[in-house]
Amino acid sequence: MNRYLFVIDYQNDFVDGALGFPGAEQLDAGIAEKVRQYGAGRVFFTRDTHFEDYLDTREGRLLPVVHCIKGTHGWELYGQTATACARVEAVGIDKLSFGMDVSDPETAQVLPQQADEIEIVGLVSNICVVSNAVVLQAKYPQARIIVDAALTASFDQEMNEKVLDVMESFQVKIINRQTTN
Repeated sequence: MNRYLFVIDYQNDFVDGALGFPGAEQLDAGIAEKVRQYGAGRVFFTRDTHFEDYLDTREGRLLPVVHCIKGTHGWELYGQTATACARVEAVGIDKLSFGMDVSDPETAQVLPQQADEIEIVGLVSNICVVSNAVVLQAKYPQARIIVDAALTASFDQEMNEKVLDVMESFQVKIINRQTTN
């Protein structure tokens, strides 16, 4: 079975930097462990990637918080996850928007030809995680797409719950979801 893990934007700026939020750091050990479990040849990570002109871009005008500038500390992967990704030689994909551009020749070259199962973890659930779930589902229409709810989060818990529901509605399997009574 062709199984892959995609770690979405688990970068310093989304954990404890410019757009960091409480609780994001708590995902680190679990994501790192999952990276080690998948191992070499099975792990990809995305990096939200912007440049010095960020504030002049469409996104920068709508979200005027400079973040994930290529080559800065904020752009790099966070903590134990960074170490685990390096250890398994995970493949990095720089993305200029919420979802990766699978038609970009550099990205297309590193993605697997086929996939039976893709698991997604990372940040932020209601922005880049959901965007990449859609992109990966379109790229691999026969693959089972899974989001580990325990290893993704948002700065807005209510929005996090809503987006998990939305992803479930378009046939993404949500695992490890905490139920509230």
